[in-house]
Amino acid sequence: MQSFTGALGKMKVTVNTSHLVHYTLPLGDETVDMNSLIGKEITLTTEGEIRCVHCDAKTKKSFNQGYCYRCLITLAQCDSCIIKPELCHYKEGTCREPEWGESHCLSDHFVYLANTGNLKVGITRHVSDQVSSRWMDQGASQAMVFLRVKDRLTSGLVETLCKAHIGDKTNWRTMLKGEAEAADLPALKASLMEKIADGLEDIRREHGLDAVSETTAEAVSIHYPVDNYPVKIKSINLDKTPAFTGTLHGIKGQYLMLDGDRVINIRKYAGYWVTLSF
Repeated sequence: MQSFTGALGKMKVTVNTSHLVHYTLPLGDETVDMNSLIGKEITLTTEGEIRCVHCDAKTKKSFNQGYCYRCLITLAQCDSCIIKPELCHYKEGTCREPEWGESHCLSDHFVYLANTGNLKVGITRHVSDQVSSRWMDQGASQAMVFLRVKDRLTSGLVETLCKAHIGDKTNWRTMLKGEAEAADLPALKASLMEKIADGLEDIRREHGLDAVSETTAEAVSIHYPVDNYPVKIKSINLDKTPAFTGTLHGIKGQYLMLDGDRVINIRKYAGYWVTLSF
């Protein structure tokens, strides 16, 4: 029996040349190779201690996936414009942390289409080897970048245009119930580009010709380490169930899939002090 103890962190994701996702779980100063645990029995327990993922302070309640209340109301990365980039207010001089805003918001962003069981639009800052960690965190089986924009505000304006024609949310239950039916993302891109063409021209007139440019990226398929998908999903709540044991059947998005159709969203409990045994 091996055991690791520490504060939960969001699972780290990488892909191999076949675009199979590999997961490692940060637990304090240690990391656990989660792919190697599929098919094995695991036990996770928590005594209720929660530490802020930013300042490490003890907190009775976490906010926004792991922050204490003080960090929630003071950090730029916890501001409402992170969820709604079209509300970015850096240029108004009211950014909570201007230096953070300069490094994270005043850089190129990418607008993408993804298939997470339902088709959606989204934005990301990084695409490495044609794959974004954001797609893997959302459990996307297909994704494709189709526009490059000059900053976060512009990405939000473009995403808002797209949302009039396609959703921007992942249905996590649908995502966890199996492999998504393949979609023709290039065709979806062509149709969407036609619908938002006038809106893109308006953005270029207001924010510059370099504000938005079309990319030639191809659609990619992403695969997840799953032996069995749940049929009737039962979500584990660590606040109500501080200890559980089960066979790990797979990992997709930020979810562990266990026997008995049980799933747990690891990212939701970032900062919880836990012990993982296997």
